[in-house]
Amino acid sequence: MKIAMIGQFPPHIGGVGVHIHSLAKELVKNKDEVFVITYPHKNIKDIDGIHVIGTYGPNIAGIRSLFFAIFGTIQLIRIIRKYNIDIIHGHYIYPSGLVAVLAGIFTKKKVYVTSHGSDMFCLYPKHKFIQPLIKFVLKRADIVLVVSEALKKEVLKLNIPNMKNKIRINWNTVDIEKFQPNEEYKFKKELKIAKNHPIILFVGNIIKRKNVATIIDAKKLVQEDCTLVIVGDGPLLSNLKSKVENEKIANVIFTGARGDIEHIIPSSDVLILPSFSESFGLVLIEALACGKPVIGANVGGIKEIITEDIGFLVEPRDIKGLANAIDLILSNKEIKEKFQFNARKRAIDYSKIDIPYYD
Repeated sequence: MKIAMIGQFPPHIGGVGVHIHSLAKELVKNKDEVFVITYPHKNIKDIDGIHVIGTYGPNIAGIRSLFFAIFGTIQLIRIIRKYNIDIIHGHYIYPSGLVAVLAGIFTKKKVYVTSHGSDMFCLYPKHKFIQPLIKFVLKRADIVLVVSEALKKEVLKLNIPNMKNKIRINWNTVDIEKFQPNEEYKFKKELKIAKNHPIILFVGNIIKRKNVATIIDAKKLVQEDCTLVIVGDGPLLSNLKSKVENEKIANVIFTGARGDIEHIIPSSDVLILPSFSESFGLVLIEALACGKPVIGANVGGIKEIITEDIGFLVEPRDIKGLANAIDLILSNKEIKEKFQFNARKRAIDYSKIDIPYYD
């Protein structure tokens, strides 16, 4: 079988790219041929037996989606006709899903579209001019995949005809060979942090939805001696750095974006994801695979992942509650060891890649 996927893909960093990469590698193992059409990047290249094709146009936030919708559709139609593609799969409803649907109309191929969360939780409610496009994509797709129960409910709220019959849950997965417990503490050595000094960790985009400011505010209230490490980049990075400096908050380190998360998480003591909205939270299961306790906001897909034997749920704006949860994990050896013992077992629940095309 030949499958063409559309969406974010390495060298671009992000959860959608990780998901596509994992699915594509599994397909290649099954002797399928996979083509991925992604955003422009100077370092585009084939990887792991996957054919990777970049598009044209400026890779600039705010306008890159429009150019990707245009040039991605043109590129995809060419690939479909040249290689006789069997299935088209767009990851993220807009623009990738739109590219998939438009190409499917022209080539009469079966179209899958995966909603990864922020397309429904953020893009749809905030941008009214995008809403008709999202509804169009969901209506025209043959199969709609979502990564959590919370996201499924959000899609069904749109009351699109026949959606109940074509929507399916396709969980995000974690590579438990790549992400696993490691006692080398390389990341602590890099940051010149003592081996026994605790790290509380955030990994993700520095955007409003991720609610990183709440972790910083909670750090001021945490009683246990620890360092907050924030891994990621985004439009709020400079503001948060200024906040830490102006408020003289001790032991906060910003690393910027990193491509070696599997080597960073094992050096941490707890990973925190306090998002205002989150369809899933891939970094949570990556942390669990590394045997780490987790603290997450009591929203969306996060509350589907975090159970009482692996971590804590807190309300997104509950600064004191987050600080108390951090202190409890760092100070209570029994609780921390219980969470660590159960973490990897929970991650294994998300380790099997379900290929959606063969049912």
